[in-house]
Amino acid sequence: MKKLVFFLLPFSAVFGQKNITTASDATAPLHALQPDYPTSYGVPSASQVQETLDRVFIYLEKATPSSFIDKSSNMPAGEYSDKTAFAKGDFRPISYEWGVTYSGMLALHALTKQEKYRDYVFRRLDAIHEFLPKARVFEAQNPQSPHVLKGLISPKALDDIGAMAMAVIKAKGAGYKKDVSFITQRASDFILKEEHRLPDRTLVRIRPLKNTLWLDDLYMAIPALLQLGKSTGNQAYFDEAVFQFNSYRKRMFNAQLGIFMHGYLEGAEAHPEFHWARANGWALLTTAEMLEYLPANHPGRREVLAQLKNHLRGLMSYQDGTGFWHQLVDKNDSYLETSATAIYTYVMAKSINMGWLDARIYGPAALLGWNAVASKVNAAGQVEGTCVGTGLAWDPAFYYFRPISPFAAHGYGPVLLAGSAVMQLVSERGFKINDSAVHLN
Repeated sequence: MKKLVFFLLPFSAVFGQKNITTASDATAPLHALQPDYPTSYGVPSASQVQETLDRVFIYLEKATPSSFIDKSSNMPAGEYSDKTAFAKGDFRPISYEWGVTYSGMLALHALTKQEKYRDYVFRRLDAIHEFLPKARVFEAQNPQSPHVLKGLISPKALDDIGAMAMAVIKAKGAGYKKDVSFITQRASDFILKEEHRLPDRTLVRIRPLKNTLWLDDLYMAIPALLQLGKSTGNQAYFDEAVFQFNSYRKRMFNAQLGIFMHGYLEGAEAHPEFHWARANGWALLTTAEMLEYLPANHPGRREVLAQLKNHLRGLMSYQDGTGFWHQLVDKNDSYLETSATAIYTYVMAKSINMGWLDARIYGPAALLGWNAVASKVNAAGQVEGTCVGTGLAWDPAFYYFRPISPFAAHGYGPVLLAGSAVMQLVSERGFKINDSAVHLN
């Protein structure tokens, strides 16, 4: 019987690294040889970042509806009923993912002053503003009937209302004039009075098991609370945001690894920890929102800043050589995932721009992350490599084999945010290749 012989390839062979056999230190500067980087290595220009973002924008402008139709006739909607739907498109402009996308568009407008980004948001809010009063009447008369705007009127989860309320208030700050205060008040009521809580007030879900904490909910609740605090001046919103942030952090942040577990079941003796990348992204993005919008004198700021640095220190240790992060952050046999990579890239670049992080240390990783993300924006402007919507589980197969799709809405807002922050970073800071590596000049 023949024996099977297995050969272990060196790490460099996995990436097809060149093996120069005709040169030596006596004949060539080997330290300066060009590596076979799997992702573009170097400093992108602001114009290159803009070109990538414009491809995404052109696609989203075509793929996201800004009007309503009657499903029975496919004609523009007049009255509102359970037959009312968004016009044909690839995405729903009231989802939590689109709250992130609106935030990204507004960030690009603030940076570039290009009206097209703000107009994208305003046109879609205009359609919601027009039909929301009609939808409220329909909901009152037909409370059991499903309809397209039901989540904004009778939310059942933080996903339905939190990110959209955040985006609406940011849009108001960017000049949106129409009254959409119903959405923000509805979010305030749902987060503070209606969502399930533990006895200590921590927000929880009752699925898949009762009293389950999903790390995602940091983002589904806290950015809205911050915007409500900013727009009203009510300190209680900021205090609630800090309380929820710390409640989740204490239960779910693994200080040794520097990353969060995805799910936590209150009362369970132990938890298998699955460090899902996008959930870590939601937590990191929330941390950045807190540092941006908490009052400068809020007593919780110092601890939030420390958490930002602790989390990024952990995440940086897991960045792949391609610039991406893995679907399960600490499992490099899980696939490379785009949306989480974009969020981490955004927060690193944003934090440098805001003065929270050392540009010398975090800048190169952020630029590598952007180069990785940009490689996943195809010619049509679609973002590839994004994990689809994901619940939580207590087994690894669930996370390892979640599908990816260019129609996963979760990828688009993070790419817009990352691009805006990286464009500012390379415009204001002098990064260049120094001694073969990217460094701050």
